[in-house]
Amino acid sequence: MRYDGLAEFTTQGRDVLAKGPVAMIFVEDHVEVDTTIRHHLDSGFPTLLLFADADLVIPAELEARLHRIRHDAHQDDALNNAVNTINAAAPPGTWLYYCYNAEYLFFPFCETRTVRDLLAFHTEERRDAMLSYVIDLYAGDLSRHRNAVSLEDAHLDRSGYYALTRKDPDRDWEPRERQLDFFGGLRWRFEEHVTWTKRKIDRISLFRSAPGLLLRPDFTFNNEEYNTYACPWHHNLTACICSFRVAKALTTNPGSRYDIHNFRWHNSTEFLWHSQQLMDLGLMEPGQWF
Repeated sequence: MRYDGLAEFTTQGRDVLAKGPVAMIFVEDHVEVDTTIRHHLDSGFPTLLLFADADLVIPAELEARLHRIRHDAHQDDALNNAVNTINAAAPPGTWLYYCYNAEYLFFPFCETRTVRDLLAFHTEERRDAMLSYVIDLYAGDLSRHRNAVSLEDAHLDRSGYYALTRKDPDRDWEPRERQLDFFGGLRWRFEEHVTWTKRKIDRISLFRSAPGLLLRPDFTFNNEEYNTYACPWHHNLTACICSFRVAKALTTNPGSRYDIHNFRWHNSTEFLWHSQQLMDLGLMEPGQWF
């Protein structure tokens, strides 16, 4: 089903939001859109919303399995406004997820368990949101893959990730409870090309809809409990979004494209497209889910 914008969807198609969890994919360019859709359908999302321009062409069998909403991803706050609109339209308590094209959700044991299994367990732990880390992927050979995107030659950094205490400006910059700012990957190694407001790699990408809930531009919410990495009594599940987005930007933006000839370094390793590798590298947490 196609909708000519968010307003039309929220008046004519909002009933599909009752069947969650709901995935929202925002198309910034036409790179790996098909594989992004297939990956998230295979992950077990029963409802998928594709926010894309009218020129995008996708296979008919994929189009039949999603709800397509005409959307300009390059407007100011395009993602935040859309996510907040869907949150307001969805039944309270619906699990929602968002990502861009050429981004792929991984969670512990995702090869044998679905996203519905994941969120059922997370809900039982009385959690309404899940922290995810955006792990940069990049092609190993930029001479062959000029936009830095290759699923067959994908690499990631196996180290160089770190966290800093997140301070609360409304409480004399005291540390916020169970909140950290996470850094690493290409945003860290090429930070001279990345504005400081875009360097964090943490994203609250899985969350339950609630009245008045708002996603902020830094991928956190106005409900501070949603922004925590764990509950007070033990560690919780976390997930990864393996993303070519930063690599694409660094190889296409005029300010960086001529300065970067290779993303590989001594801590690069081939991405195996398997959750066990991400857990072994300490990039996501299975918590109490065995």
